[in-house]
Amino acid sequence: MTTAKERTELLNEVGLDVQNHATIGRVLGTGNVERATERADGVMEATVRILPDEIVWDPSILVLPHGGDLELTLINDDLNTHCALLPSNGDRKFIWMVNHSKGLARLNLDGPGYYWYSSPTGNDEGRGLTGAIVVLGEVPPEARLDRPDQPRPQRGTRS
Repeated sequence: MTTAKERTELLNEVGLDVQNHATIGRVLGTGNVERATERADGVMEATVRILPDEIVWDPSILVLPHGGDLELTLINDDLNTHCALLPSNGDRKFIWMVNHSKGLARLNLDGPGYYWYSSPTGNDEGRGLTGAIVVLGEVPPEARLDRPDQPRPQRGTRS
């Protein structure tokens, strides 16, 4: 668990410390935000849980410092069966999680951006079982779109 200061710093880094117009701020406005840890071998790791009787991922936003491999442990603490449909370059991962079960997925997220995941069983997504993995970093020049700079909202301002 992160401290209040660490949470504030992380929200600032991701850009959710002020009111904004980003989808991630509107869809995942509740729940925790955590940072993945990086092992000596360069693989990042984190644990995400489905909380009992809450139909939310905890944390709902997971932040990676850069692109690469992530070992994600998923724990279903709920009394109901859920699943996880996870992003990964080349192939999505699907993990079925009966009540009080645990699963492990190895994901490759090689570029910066928001990677959404959910539990598409029943009405889990509609009830809030949607999360995001935020990969920080700059897009390499060879991967950038050839288009003019786009207007960006000013931090700390309201429109």
